[in-house]
Amino acid sequence: MQTSSVLQDSPKNAALVEEALVTNVTNPLTIHVGQASEKGRKQANEDAIGIRIPSGLMLSTKGIVSVISDGVSTAESGAQASAISVSNFISDYYSTPDTWGVQTSCNKVLTALNRWLYGLGQDYRDARRGYVCTLSALVFKSCTAHMLHVGDSRVYRLRAGELVKLSRDHSTTVSESKHYLTRALGMDVKLDVDYKSVALEVGDIFLLTTDGIHDVLTDYELGRSLTKYIEKHPQLTDEQCEQFCLQLIDTALNAQSNDNLSVQLLYVAALPTQDIGDVYQKLSSKPFPPPLDVGMKLDGYQVTHIIHQSQRSQVYRVINEAGSAFCMKTPSVNYIDDAAYIERFMLESWVGNRINNNYVVKVAEHNRPKSALYYLTEFLDGVSLAEWLTQHKKAAVEEVIRLVKQIELGIRAFHRRETLHQDLKPDNIFVTKQGNIKIIDFGSCYIKGIAEITTPLTRDNILGTADYTAPEVILGYQADGRADLFSLAVITFEMLAGELPFKGQLCKCHTRQDFLAIEYISVNKLNPMVPEWIDAVLKKAMSIEASFRQADSCEFIHQLTTPQPNKVSKTTVPIIDKDPVKFWQVVSIMLFIALVASLVTG
Repeated sequence: MQTSSVLQDSPKNAALVEEALVTNVTNPLTIHVGQASEKGRKQANEDAIGIRIPSGLMLSTKGIVSVISDGVSTAESGAQASAISVSNFISDYYSTPDTWGVQTSCNKVLTALNRWLYGLGQDYRDARRGYVCTLSALVFKSCTAHMLHVGDSRVYRLRAGELVKLSRDHSTTVSESKHYLTRALGMDVKLDVDYKSVALEVGDIFLLTTDGIHDVLTDYELGRSLTKYIEKHPQLTDEQCEQFCLQLIDTALNAQSNDNLSVQLLYVAALPTQDIGDVYQKLSSKPFPPPLDVGMKLDGYQVTHIIHQSQRSQVYRVINEAGSAFCMKTPSVNYIDDAAYIERFMLESWVGNRINNNYVVKVAEHNRPKSALYYLTEFLDGVSLAEWLTQHKKAAVEEVIRLVKQIELGIRAFHRRETLHQDLKPDNIFVTKQGNIKIIDFGSCYIKGIAEITTPLTRDNILGTADYTAPEVILGYQADGRADLFSLAVITFEMLAGELPFKGQLCKCHTRQDFLAIEYISVNKLNPMVPEWIDAVLKKAMSIEASFRQADSCEFIHQLTTPQPNKVSKTTVPIIDKDPVKFWQVVSIMLFIALVASLVTG
C-alpha cells in the first residue's frame, strides 16, 4: 500500500500590515484531509495525488489545493505525465500572482502544463500515446470550492447524507469494457477544462477518485460507504480521512478492480468567520498619523511640501535622512472609525507592490518599522494630465497618441494582474518633465483575488469619477477591462477635442435610459485635425454597451495607431424615395409574374 504525504506549510510570523488585511479572520479555513494511492493488480502505479495546505497570508490569498491525476494506460509516458501534472500544478498555482482569481490562475497553469505535455509527446506519432493524463483539482479559498476537471477522474461532494458528482466524465463508451477519453491533458494542443465553483458549508466532504475506484464501485456504494463511516466518525480528523481512503481502496480491490486506485478525502471542519469588531481591531493596529505641516517628521521622513489634501487623504513630498525624495500618502482622520476605508487604504500599497510597470507609479520600499498608517511612492516631478490639458488645448494628434500609448501600457499592467483601476481620469495620470506617463492612485482598484475572500465589510460598489466612468460601473453591473477602456477613450477624446465627449453629459446619467439618450459628437467636428477613422475608433470604445467596444485596450491602441483609408460616407436612400415611379413599376411586374405563375401551376 502506498500513501502520499500532505504538504502543510509551517506558520510564519506576519510582520506586514498587508497581511493583517487579508488574514483578519476570527477562524481560518480548516480542512482535514487524507489520501492514498495503490498500484493494485498492475505492475506500476500511474496515478499521482497531492494536497497542499499553506498557512498565513497564502491560505487567504491562494487557499488549499487538492489534485488527483491518472496517467492514461495506453500512453507510453502516462505515469510521468500524471506525476508532472500534480507536482507542477501545485507549485505553479502558488506561484501565480495573488491578485489573480482562482479560475484565471488555474487556467493559466493548466494551459501551460498541457502545452508542455503535448510537446513532450510529439516524439510519438499518435499524441494519445505520449504524455497524457487526467486531472481533477479542488481549490478551497475562503468560503468557496473551485473545481477544475479534465478526463475521467471524479469529484464528489457529500452534504447532508447526499453524494453528488460534481464532475462529468470526458470519455466515450465503446463496449462494456472499453472506454476512451475524449479530453485529457497532453492529448491536444488545445485544452478545454471544466470549471465550477460551489459555496462551502461546514461539514461538507469532498471525495476525489480515479477510475480504479469508481469503475467498480457505483455512486450509491461510494455514498453508502462514506455515510456509514461518517456515522461512526462525525468529526473527521486527518488520520480518519486517510483511514477511510485506505478502506475504500480495499473495498475496490475486493470488487475485482484491475486498475490503479487513488482516493482523496477532504472534510470542511471550519470556514473563515469574521466579526466586524475583530476586523476593525486588526485593521486599526496602526494609528492614523495626524495632519502634517512642512518641517514635521514621521519615521525619519521630513515633510517639504503639501502636495494634496482632501476629505479622504493627504499627500506630502518628504525626504529621508539621505535626502532622497518620496511621496507620502496618509489616511484622513475623518475615517478613523471606518474599517472599509482602512482596508481600501491598505490595499493601495498592497496593489502598488504587485504592479511593476514603467508607466505606473512605484511603491517605495520601507526598511524600518512604521509607527503609523501610511505608504510611500516614488516622487514624480511634473504635472498631472489635468494640468497638462489646460496647457495643451486640442493637442497635436501625434503627441496625444504618444501619451495614450503609454497610458494603455500602464492599464495593461493592471489587467494582466486581473485588477481594474476603476478611476482613470486626468487627475490620476501624471506627466513627468521628461514627457512620460505614470498612472497613480490605487484607491478604487478592483482586485479579483481579493474579491474572492469573504469579508464582513461593506465595500463601495460605485467608484471613480462620473465624467470618466463606464456606464456598467455606474449602473452596478459586472465590469471587466472594457470599463477601464471606456475611461481611456474618454481621456483620449478630451485630449484631442479640448472638452469632454457627449457634451459633458456623462456625469448626469444615472439610468440606462439616461445613457442611451446622450448624443455622441464627433471629435473631428471639434478638432478638424483629427482623422475620421480615429473618431470611429473612439466612438466604438465609448459604446454604452460594453460588448460593442474593442475586446481590450491593446486592440484599441492597435486601431488608434493603424490608419484606415479615407472612405466617403454615402447615405443610403431607399429606392422608394429616390425613384418612386420605378419602384412601383418593378413591384407591379413582380406581382404580375407571380400571378401568371400561380395560374399556370393551378
